[in-house]
Amino acid sequence: MESSSQDKQLPATQRKLDQARKEGQVARSRDLSHLAVVGTGAVALLLLAPTAFEQTRRALAAALRFNAHALASPETMVERLSQLAGLGLLLCVVFGGIVVLAAVFSAVAAGGWVLTTQPLVPRLSKLNPLNGLSKLFSKQQLATVAKLVFMSALLAAVGWFFVKGSIHELVRLVLQPSAASLAMVGDWLVSGLGLCLLILLIAALVDVPLQGHFHRSRLRMSHQEVKQEHKESDGNPHIKGRLRVAAREIAQRASITAVPKADFILMNPTHYAVALRYDDATMNAPHAISKGADLLAMRIREIATEHRIPVVQAPMLARALFAHAELDQPIPASLYTAVAQVMAYVYRLKASLRGEGPTPLELPQPHVPPELDPHHHPAKKGQPA
Repeated sequence: MESSSQDKQLPATQRKLDQARKEGQVARSRDLSHLAVVGTGAVALLLLAPTAFEQTRRALAAALRFNAHALASPETMVERLSQLAGLGLLLCVVFGGIVVLAAVFSAVAAGGWVLTTQPLVPRLSKLNPLNGLSKLFSKQQLATVAKLVFMSALLAAVGWFFVKGSIHELVRLVLQPSAASLAMVGDWLVSGLGLCLLILLIAALVDVPLQGHFHRSRLRMSHQEVKQEHKESDGNPHIKGRLRVAAREIAQRASITAVPKADFILMNPTHYAVALRYDDATMNAPHAISKGADLLAMRIREIATEHRIPVVQAPMLARALFAHAELDQPIPASLYTAVAQVMAYVYRLKASLRGEGPTPLELPQPHVPPELDPHHHPAKKGQPA
């Protein structure tokens, strides 16, 4: 069941933000794009206008120059017209390219570069008029309408006061020479455009963080969605548990090849088997190099018999090592004493087989903490241990 908007009070996780970005959902500010387009266009006009006007003046003067040859060949008028059109098209392309680059740069600066076709995929949900009505009265839409009304009123007020304050200078332009009048009109337009750019800058500074807030609000998540995402990210605990068991079994089967390197094998007597190895030059404690249960334990015993490796029956110790010792790692410190007793017995047994000492007596039962034995069940209160 999908959570309602009232339940979505948690901020979006990084995974959901990344997924939304892949689908083309990023925070975009139209006011920033407007500022970039208008500002860049104004600067481009100021920088390119003198050169463009000069080139246009020269081309127009050349096109309006008539002589006997031009009068005798009217088709040259078409050539002149094509040259003027080409010059105008070139100027428009240069100006348009600058403005387009500014628009693209502002979009990338606001939300980063996103290359996706997801917004182009047709969705039937977009045709639902109820969804459109709900968006008309959303917080974001109301804030956008309020912002547009305020911007329109502010621009109208600034424009009114600007024109009102300079109306007298504009009226006196008719008394000035044409060159001076054009220069004054240019300065007047630049001043007015500067005020408009200032207003757009203020609007962009407000709109950029506002759009980021709205974007994060749309992606808010409920507690159930967060739990589901964690489950999908981390994996189902039951499946992970089964995978760990399977990986452990595979590792145990692979460790069969290490049995010939063992110093001795501990059995219980047939259900569990643990192969131990100790090298005082490289190890601080004995290592469990192989272990297995049931059929795997019998296979370890068979390999040990083939390589004449001692097999010692120590049920409780074998169970404890099988449960708590990691392969190719030192055995738990709490089992040092018990393993040392078995190692001493094995070394005496090997010495006797070589004829270097008497046959050792029966192996003393090594002491294993009961809590390390997986088959140990503590007695409940009121029951005999």
